[in-house]
Amino acid sequence: MTQPSGLGKISLAMFLSACCLLPAPVVSAATPAAKPRPSRGSRHRYVPREKAVDPTKGDVADFDDPVVRAAAVDALGKYNGSVVAVEPTTGRILTVVNQKMAYSDGAIPCSTIKPTIAVAALQENVITRDTMLKVGRRKYMNLTEAMAHSNNVFFEQLGQRMGFETVSKYGRLLGLGELAGYNLAEERPGAFPMQPPHKGGVARMSSFGEGIQVTPFQLASLAAAFANGGTLYYLQYPQPATAGQDAPVFEPRVKRELNIAPLLPELREGMLAAVLYGTGKRSYDTGGEELPAGKTGTCSDEQSHVGWFLSYADEAHPKIALAVLIRGRSSLIKGPLAAGVAGRIYRRLREQNYFASLPAPSNALRSGH
Repeated sequence: MTQPSGLGKISLAMFLSACCLLPAPVVSAATPAAKPRPSRGSRHRYVPREKAVDPTKGDVADFDDPVVRAAAVDALGKYNGSVVAVEPTTGRILTVVNQKMAYSDGAIPCSTIKPTIAVAALQENVITRDTMLKVGRRKYMNLTEAMAHSNNVFFEQLGQRMGFETVSKYGRLLGLGELAGYNLAEERPGAFPMQPPHKGGVARMSSFGEGIQVTPFQLASLAAAFANGGTLYYLQYPQPATAGQDAPVFEPRVKRELNIAPLLPELREGMLAAVLYGTGKRSYDTGGEELPAGKTGTCSDEQSHVGWFLSYADEAHPKIALAVLIRGRSSLIKGPLAAGVAGRIYRRLREQNYFASLPAPSNALRSGH
């Protein structure tokens, strides 16, 4: 689907007042995975035989970065999953592995909804980084610990305090329920509810993403915005070279400026904690200096178990943002499994000096300028 011409920056205030509460189309869930048969793999921990698929089948990789694609393909192995990797400072798509899954209707976001809820709660002054909420009989947590350990009670309280309209406002602001790409003809917009979900209401919507469907493109776009300081780029490939051009042309296009930079240190602290000692620790490359930040997601929909991981690295000078999705019928399919895929990608790229070879981020050309 091609976006209209004249795309430029949209301010936070303009977006919230004009379009953030418009209904989004509701779409069906992804195709169910095959019935599993237990087996053991030589490189990865025990997973069912349903992982023995070729996730690259049918992919067209003409404009993928070959180094990033090779790392992602190797890391995903035979899992029934998808990887979308983008350049955070431009929105350039570096690779899409398992394009059939990436271009599908998406999946429930599980706990990857929590960074969005955190941004909303911080912006609305519902909490600060030091706010302690009761999450058990004698247990309290702040945002960092709740993010690191993906505490559902903490985020359910945030959703209940803000209410459905506010949660929806920020979900749409951060790109849920709309296309993330530019000129990605087969991309689908996922789904965002028009009213609180029947199961668990806004509380479960804020802890598991109940009633929402997101795509790997949307989560990769979101991870990139967290990495670059709050710019939501359209994800796109370079345009093919035409007569008189020596190479493909790429012009970054900004969807909107989120104006969330002051909130990001608190969010990143929680995402870093998740990688260092929380649910995303399998993504941490102990041999590298490029510290990743990330958030796992684990739950189920009507079709399968779902494991997500959204991430970016390195934390100080981000060069890549990832969304990893794994689906299947085994209960072993969880967010930490997806985090492990991201960890293998980072390790492979570090071994090939990918981060060192990239130039420092520069100011990107903006669409409409």
